[in-house]
Order: sequence, then C-alpha cells, then structure tokens
Amino acid sequence: MRRDTILYKLFKQFPGLLFELVDEPPPEAENYQFESVEVKETAFRIDGVFLPPADAVSKTVFFAEVQFQKDEDLYHRFFSELFLFLYRHSIRYDDWFGVIIFGSRSLEPSNSMIHRALLESGQVRRVYLDELGDLRQQPLGLGLMLLTNVTSQTEAVEGARFLLEQARQQSEQAIIDLVMTIIV
Repeated sequence: MRRDTILYKLFKQFPGLLFELVDEPPPEAENYQFESVEVKETAFRIDGVFLPPADAVSKTVFFAEVQFQKDEDLYHRFFSELFLFLYRHSIRYDDWFGVIIFGSRSLEPSNSMIHRALLESGQVRRVYLDELGDLRQQPLGLGLMLLTNVTSQTEAVEGARFLLEQARQQSEQAIIDLVMTIIV
C-alpha cells in the first residue's frame, strides 16, 4: 500500500490535521496550505510543507515527513531538505517546525546522536502512529491516519467500517473516499 500517497491526499484536503499532532499549533493553523515541494538543485523532495497564510502574524513554516519503512539516512535527508528549503525561501519565513510521522518507533533511525540538538530542540515532534491508541477514540482525521498503519485485515475492515459510519454521520464525503482508497 502506498501510505505516503494516501497521507499526502489527506493532508492536501485537511491541512489542519497535522496540527492535531502538535502541542502548540499556530493561531492560523486552519489557514495553512499543504504542498509537496521539490528542491530543484538537489532532487530532494520534502514530503510536506505547510505554508502559513500571507497575513499570518508568525510566519512559521511546518515540514512533515512520513516514514513507514526503516531508513537510517532519514534525519540526514529531512534536515538537509528542510534547511535547503529555508535557504531558498529565507525572506518569507521567520521560524520552522518539523513533524516526523513514523508508523512505529522501530522505524526510527538507530543512531540519532548527530541530530540530537535538532531533535531535542522543541522544533521537531516525532509521532508514532501505533502509539496514538485506538482509531475509534480519535478525531475522524486522525482515525483515518491510524487506519493507514493497521496491519491486520480484520482490524482494518472493522476500523474502516467505524470510520465510514462516522464520516456518513458527519457528511464527510472526502473521508469516505479516502477510507475506500485505503481499504482497496
């Protein structure tokens, strides 16, 4: 399953979803736009860049990385992409925040020592989907994110049924479409 693609679609339709994973979202969180940005000179691709609205008081740009497989170079790549983006767009933003979404803690690179200052700075949040609890206990969007991480077919079907029912009650056709995409 191409989980990254599904989560990109989810973020594109509901950019505020990222901020449900952040303890202190910016005041203008609902007005952020999601983009998948390619940094041309190096062929880096940032999974997600959440750009603040033009009239935002704080021009904080949020970066998202979605990781469902082990990658020992993840932090090297993520911070390189992030800082190259900021270098290319330095006039437009005055702060940044990174969110790295792992399917599970076991997917985190085994040696993060070289990046410890950044990882412990308060500007980076690591989220482990398998530690967020039951998808039935989450807001609808987070439940959908958790469905992408379910490995048991039985649990996936039960979770999808639950989310479909919730989406129908809330008349959320976009959620219904994404649940169907995940299950297929």
